[in-house]
Amino acid sequence: MELFVTLGAQRYRIQRPWGAVPDGAGRVSDVTVDAAGLIYVLLRADPYVDPAIHTVIVLDAEGRRLDSWGERVADGHMLCAAPDGSVHVVDRDAHEIIRFDAEGERLGALGRRHGPCEPFNSPCDICFAPDGTAFVADGYAASRIHRFKPDGTPDGGWGEPGRGPGQFCTPHAVWMNAFGEIAVADRDNSRVQIFTPDGTFLRDITDVHKPMDIGSDSEGNWWVTDQVPRLSVFSRTGALVGRARAVLNGAHGIALHPDGSVLLAEINPSRLTRLQPV
Repeated sequence: MELFVTLGAQRYRIQRPWGAVPDGAGRVSDVTVDAAGLIYVLLRADPYVDPAIHTVIVLDAEGRRLDSWGERVADGHMLCAAPDGSVHVVDRDAHEIIRFDAEGERLGALGRRHGPCEPFNSPCDICFAPDGTAFVADGYAASRIHRFKPDGTPDGGWGEPGRGPGQFCTPHAVWMNAFGEIAVADRDNSRVQIFTPDGTFLRDITDVHKPMDIGSDSEGNWWVTDQVPRLSVFSRTGALVGRARAVLNGAHGIALHPDGSVLLAEINPSRLTRLQPV
């Protein structure tokens, strides 16, 4: 049996589990795609009780495994491929965002490892502007968006606890669209807030329930997973374009592939799902 969903004008075939992701070695936590179309799947394990694993699985566009690495990641939460080809893994409970090259060699980091509040306090996510400027959602024990220059120099930020514009309760994901706008999944306020890169509030999207992750397409539409569970597509200005119940328990991560497919990282059950255009 095959299942299908429609988002806007596009119909998709649901493929799950998809890709050569190891079964039983950690839980699928996030997925990202680099400029060459390579897919990086992040596995989360508990360093206190689980054996050491390769936390990053590299797949080609057909789901074949090409490589794996990242055994020194303590608590992989989310990851993002930067414009320069490096891959940044949010090591949440180590309070560090590790920068790797595409082969898994550590190049550097943002934050001090095992240093809470220096500056991160259990961060959630990272995204990049085309010039390499980074935005970090600092997320579980803080309520702030940090901005870093392309060389990693801190460059301010915004946010504080609360429910008003520019305030957060678990900023769980962050993403920039093609128009340079920054979306933040303000999870426990059940909204997505949209900002300029300097933190000026533009608008919000409230037709979501505990949003988990955000992606965007070439038209600037926002693709949002939430805990209903469902996947929603909103226009740049927040109008609902399409919606589907494409995941069993709410996708923790989303990535849009250049081939038009949509990749969903489902932490429970642990699997990668692909929505294939048909």
